[in-house]
Amino acid sequence: MSRSLGSTRRNDATYDDLLDVALNLRWTWKIEARRLFARLDPDASPGALEWPHQLLRGIGRNGLHQMLVDDPELSLLAKAVVEDFRVNAASGAKTSRTWYRVEHRKQRDLVVAYFAAEFALTDSLPIFAGGLGSVAAEQLKAASTLGIPLIGVGLLYRGTSHQWLDRDGRQHESWDMTSPSKMPIELVRDAQGRGVQVAVSLPGRDVQVAVYRAKVGRSDLYLLDTAVSANSTADQAITARLYDSDVDVRLAQQLVLGVGGVRALAAVGIEPDILHLNEGYTAFAVLERTRRVMAQEGLGFAEAREAVRPGVVFTTHTPVAAGHDYFDPVVAARYLSRYAGPLGVDPETLLSLGRYRADDPGDSFCPTVLALRSAGARNGVSRLHGRVTRDQWAGLWPRLPVDEVPIGYVTNGVHLQSWTTSAVHDLLTATLGSKWRTTPGDRVEWSKVLEIDEADLWRAKNEARAGLVEFTRRRARQELARRHDPIERVPAVELLDPTRLTIGFVGRFVAYKRPTLLLSDPERFATILKDPARPVQIVFAGKAHPNDEGGKLLLQSMMEFAERFGLDDRVVFIADFDTTMDRALAQGVDVWLNTPRRPLEACGVGGMKAGMNGVLNFSTLDGWWDEACLDADPTAPPVGFSIGTAGPYADEETQDELDANSLYETLEDEIVARFYDRDEHGVPKAWMASVKQSMATLAPTWDSLRMTREYTERFYLPGLVRSRQLRSGGAVLARAHAREIERLRINWPSLWITINVSSELSERRVEVSVGLGGLDPADLRVQLWIDEEGEPPRILDTKLLEHSGSAARYGATLAPSGAPSEEVVARIVPSPRHTAGEAIPGLITWSR
Repeated sequence: MSRSLGSTRRNDATYDDLLDVALNLRWTWKIEARRLFARLDPDASPGALEWPHQLLRGIGRNGLHQMLVDDPELSLLAKAVVEDFRVNAASGAKTSRTWYRVEHRKQRDLVVAYFAAEFALTDSLPIFAGGLGSVAAEQLKAASTLGIPLIGVGLLYRGTSHQWLDRDGRQHESWDMTSPSKMPIELVRDAQGRGVQVAVSLPGRDVQVAVYRAKVGRSDLYLLDTAVSANSTADQAITARLYDSDVDVRLAQQLVLGVGGVRALAAVGIEPDILHLNEGYTAFAVLERTRRVMAQEGLGFAEAREAVRPGVVFTTHTPVAAGHDYFDPVVAARYLSRYAGPLGVDPETLLSLGRYRADDPGDSFCPTVLALRSAGARNGVSRLHGRVTRDQWAGLWPRLPVDEVPIGYVTNGVHLQSWTTSAVHDLLTATLGSKWRTTPGDRVEWSKVLEIDEADLWRAKNEARAGLVEFTRRRARQELARRHDPIERVPAVELLDPTRLTIGFVGRFVAYKRPTLLLSDPERFATILKDPARPVQIVFAGKAHPNDEGGKLLLQSMMEFAERFGLDDRVVFIADFDTTMDRALAQGVDVWLNTPRRPLEACGVGGMKAGMNGVLNFSTLDGWWDEACLDADPTAPPVGFSIGTAGPYADEETQDELDANSLYETLEDEIVARFYDRDEHGVPKAWMASVKQSMATLAPTWDSLRMTREYTERFYLPGLVRSRQLRSGGAVLARAHAREIERLRINWPSLWITINVSSELSERRVEVSVGLGGLDPADLRVQLWIDEEGEPPRILDTKLLEHSGSAARYGATLAPSGAPSEEVVARIVPSPRHTAGEAIPGLITWSR
């Protein structure tokens, strides 16, 4: 794909230089490179500009040379883009002066393998469907920017789904196939020039998997493909489509991604220290990682699991049950039985790791459960989602209070440089310098955004809105041509108005997203849109799942509303969502609408992308917006607008009714009023004050540089240290730890505990009696759990007072209780020397 970038290169830009730039997806966030490619073909659509390597091949070597000769300004831009690329390429992740290399010099040999089912980097690599792909791409880009040695692992889907609507607004799907030769990727080859392949075991056969690589700045993304001639026709199609609905294909895809992904990395000489697994789709990577450690260290299965666990980070991205796979136990056994032998266990042991009720052989196999049980660190993707996820999976840690379930959170972020318009990019650089593009945000620095001239920022917003209008009209014309539909309800040239308040809505058309909450009172909404003095328009996009008839009806109802009220020119749906459309909407709208039913939105990153372009968010208090609103400065201009409250609501019907009323009132009384309240120069002063406050507040917090730094410092580096401790010296600590955990499990059922509380005038004395069974006080931690209504529970360690044989007595002193509802309970948990600070499932005993 790329050639050597040594010092023998000429200083001017050549065809080969620019092809190197186009074949490294770093161009997706480099504004100068985007400007260059747009200059090379001024008539190209935004979608065509997502394929710069194809654009260059279309121009040709001689054609490009002539363009650069004829246009000195273009030649200078090309030279600057190439030089910037060379400097970045020459400073590899292990030698550059990036954030990671400066801040964490002692851990330079860290290698993180980031597994995900999708990556939304560009339309020319169409291996994405939604939010998970967006977050995965943002982390790859951030890792490159920060210099964190992180490698992506995914699947190469050749089949791409396209959405189109018929004249009744009904969604339909079509598929086409894209050859890898058309994508910005290369086949990975060995020293003899042969394509690298690995084998993955499936029922009755081994499937061959080819390995491709995409360059993402300093990061690599490895993609696995079963379209290998040695495979059967059916097996060649395993990786054809993202999220295939066929059960056997889904399970096969997950084994190819997880097991095949670890094997592919090993085949190219990479043994990662950390596996970062995103959603249960990636869980089987743990099995192959465990098998390899067993072979490398001579460990048994239980010992290897303990050695591997600290180096596994698991991130779940959805609180919706349908977002997790549950496989029939017979189907799961058919696929996993071939992996039991190499792991030294029987199939039943392996299957039990993925069952919510481990001891129930009839329970479904859930890869998410396997990942949660195997990881050393687990997290949701927003503060609220962390709480929801702890409640969702609390049963995996029986008898442990929900608040102590070991699932944390890292709120998602977006790669700011990837989403800003050219004008906003220049305003930020003029205000903050170039550091904002490469360094995790600093609130003090970002407060300088408040100094940006409001008229300049308003001008940038108007340009972006006009760009969205033109983009929408172009897409409408393309859609008509593709459908061979000669009849237009509204001529494309009349769609939208670049001066109107523009609302954007992007999301899957699924019930919990409530995309039709706007239509709860259609007459009222139509009146808002049609106000001649303060007109409003809405641009929306997204897809219903091909098998979700309910979701398709939600989409159709929006189209029917527009036709019924004569609003086809200002309620506009853009079909076939992709990264090009995502960028146009995030940059061009004024308000980003998000209406999920709280608390079912894990995070939501669309509003973050939009917020960096001066777009104000308008959302229910769910996902990241719950944090943004609660943490905002109440004395400053509002950073956006909220729909409804944090609840709780009596039922979903009541929630929908109250949220809809809140939506209409806020839209009419606050949003529309602020947007159209202009000064003598036509600038909405109050609106722009909120825009600047939003940008200054959100950017340093909901940035993927911050997100990726958090993962590194909270999970990757501690996991690296702990893993190496356990595996050092022939993995002696891993062996000992596994023995100790097994000893605890065997003896734990024989523990018992009682508590006695006596009150005196100035204090309360607590005495706890413990039956140790076959354990020792050094194995245990005896605590008081103090619960007062309306307050978070308090946990207090007791002191060992007496130990005799298999009995021990512990004590503590408490202040007098001022609350009649306070309850004091005693409990036993393993000593910190066994747990490294984390709860062990099932090892907790209470006095009640």
